[in-house]
Amino acid sequence: MEKRIAESELIINNRGAVYHLDVRPDEIAGTIITVGDPDRVAAVSKHFDKIEGKYQHREFVTHTGYIGDKKISVVSTGIGTDNIDIVLNELDALVNIDFQTRLVKPELTTLKIIRLGTSGALQENIPVDSFVVSSHGLGLDNLMAYYDYQNTSSERNLLEAFRGQVALKPGGASPVIFEAAANLSKHFTDGFHTGITVTCPGFYAPQGRILRGPLANPGLIDNLTGFSYENHKITNFEMETSAIYGLGRVLGHECLSISAIVANRIRKEFSKDGGAAVAALIEKGLGIIAGL
Repeated sequence: MEKRIAESELIINNRGAVYHLDVRPDEIAGTIITVGDPDRVAAVSKHFDKIEGKYQHREFVTHTGYIGDKKISVVSTGIGTDNIDIVLNELDALVNIDFQTRLVKPELTTLKIIRLGTSGALQENIPVDSFVVSSHGLGLDNLMAYYDYQNTSSERNLLEAFRGQVALKPGGASPVIFEAAANLSKHFTDGFHTGITVTCPGFYAPQGRILRGPLANPGLIDNLTGFSYENHKITNFEMETSAIYGLGRVLGHECLSISAIVANRIRKEFSKDGGAAVAALIEKGLGIIAGL
């Protein structure tokens, strides 16, 4: 007999919506754009031809609407892989768990989840205000240690090469890697750089920034920049991609992460107008996503 999911494990509020997102199953689309900043949700949905609904709880803002006949939701995640754990699991629950019976549905739905975010480049030839498609998400956090997953042979080879070339602090998180959904990434080639995106568990020391706290691994950025395996290089880092790709693997969803580059850590440059770079990414990205 199939196991019922308890009230303590999947929290559904009084209006029949999943707890953190405050969204009901009928209020979410099959194609979902994730953004970190709650204010960026409206910057995406202003391009919709029609907005069907707006929902908000804490930092999680969701707008669902249409571009032509294409139904799209845009959801803010906040910062970090811990928030991705909440958002990806609740999006999956909205389409794959029956909220009345609390049973997993016999036929599962695969979502298309596309992150439009910001990032810092780790290669000198990737300028600020350009766009990077993440071929892989390489996590230096510990989220995926709590999940049972399978890597492909190519992912295992890439991870082995990374461990051999990049020295991490002993006792730290064990790196993980997941590939983007190829049937999504193939649409984002013209005008996009492509490479491995490293996902860090913080903004300062985990990304090699020194303010007053000394770094345990001062050579990390140089090691990441210098990594090379076959035709793969590390292009950028941020704080969500590996969790999106990893949970997409676990839950059976197609995921892609695309970043506007607002900093180049090798050139020590920061975008003069990061907002304009993000707006350009949204416009270019939506033009492609609406046709998927």
